[in-house]
Amino acid sequence: ERKTLLVAGAAGGMSATFASPVAAVLLAVELLLFEWKPRSLIPVALASTVAVVVRRYILGFGPLFPVPEHPLHIGPAALLGCALVGLLAGGLSALLTVSVYAAEDAFQKLPIHWMWWPMIGGLAIGLGGMIFPQALGVGYDTIGALLQGAVTTKVILGVLLVKWFIWAVSLGSGTSGGVLAPLLMMGGALGGLEGMFLPNEGTGFWPLISMGAILGGTMRSPFTSIIFAFELTHDANVFLPLLVGSVIAHAFTVLTLKRSILTEKVARRGYHLSREYAVDPLEILFARDVMRTKVAVLPAGSTLREFQQRLRSDHRQSQRLLPVVDDGGILVGVVTRGDFLKLFGQGNDAAQSRRLRELVRKETVAVFPDEPLRSVVYRMAEKQVTRVPVIEPGTRKFLGLVALDDLLKARARHLEEEERRERVLDLRFFLPGGGAQEREEASEQTETPATP
Repeated sequence: ERKTLLVAGAAGGMSATFASPVAAVLLAVELLLFEWKPRSLIPVALASTVAVVVRRYILGFGPLFPVPEHPLHIGPAALLGCALVGLLAGGLSALLTVSVYAAEDAFQKLPIHWMWWPMIGGLAIGLGGMIFPQALGVGYDTIGALLQGAVTTKVILGVLLVKWFIWAVSLGSGTSGGVLAPLLMMGGALGGLEGMFLPNEGTGFWPLISMGAILGGTMRSPFTSIIFAFELTHDANVFLPLLVGSVIAHAFTVLTLKRSILTEKVARRGYHLSREYAVDPLEILFARDVMRTKVAVLPAGSTLREFQQRLRSDHRQSQRLLPVVDDGGILVGVVTRGDFLKLFGQGNDAAQSRRLRELVRKETVAVFPDEPLRSVVYRMAEKQVTRVPVIEPGTRKFLGLVALDDLLKARARHLEEEERRERVLDLRFFLPGGGAQEREEASEQTETPATP
């Protein structure tokens, strides 16, 4: 597929640039594919592998940013420091995301044609470069210096503030610009500041943890950020600190922002991203969980005239699909209200005296009680029906009825439960005005009984 090939190319480019094949695959899965299916994962993994092999034979086998090996075991104080780094990185990630789209909104309000926006963005970048030249470019030298501890406080502040400004203006104006390298620069600068106050755990320790945390918070890809930081430095001793910092930063941005810096752009263009990590309720629920058992059934031996008399006195006469069963409760077939209306219209005694077993649709689509709802949906769509009877396997004894409304209600209940769980940890819902739209939508929804 075209999407898979595009993602494979992007993963190969990242793998060749940063010598990070595993992180490239994880990034593709977490931010581009949103699935673990072999049809897309295998091409992406192959492209990433080939790219890094070619890179190694051209540029060498070492890490892009070598650092002194850090201690494997760190104390509780250092772990608390990693948690603080994650919290601060999460705050900076949220500010970075907000600033980028604030700049984009500001450009859209300008009374000039959009083709002039990159020119203004380029002017802002040039001014930032005049103030602090180290903030320009991909910044690999600056990142390496931050990890080696070979920078001054002035450089750290300059990289953090000026790079932040020109990066937000660049992306907001539509000027060409990356995401990974700028985030590494700003994360390293934040870690350099934090290292002045946190326990000394080795050269470049706090900048490295902050880099991973910034990536995890801004892009909402914590596992990618952990592996990415390792592949950039080949320091396996920082996995635990990276896990603490990245997950906390990711949690902070999830609780404070609706979308990440990458998915917000897609949403603004009118697209919807679907993540397949969530369990589909139609996969875990069965027909027995949603079927209706209190439904009207018709004896197969009754005549059409008898049914007509019963229909006039039955309070469930609005039921659209009527199962027909024999004396043992075995499903013989089904009839619809439309079938009866046609027969009633004939008006002759011969038609009125016919038995229901002669009139039913014997090629009936039926499901079993232990059949997943996804299978039920597929069979409904295949046969173009909205109601199916549920029968006992082997005996065909009628058990109940499943309608399309039942499937929709089951999914709605699952979504409501998920939203309720998310609101418990969603800070935006407790802010002034937060969650107002969701509460209003929920209040407008009313339960109406559906006709089977």
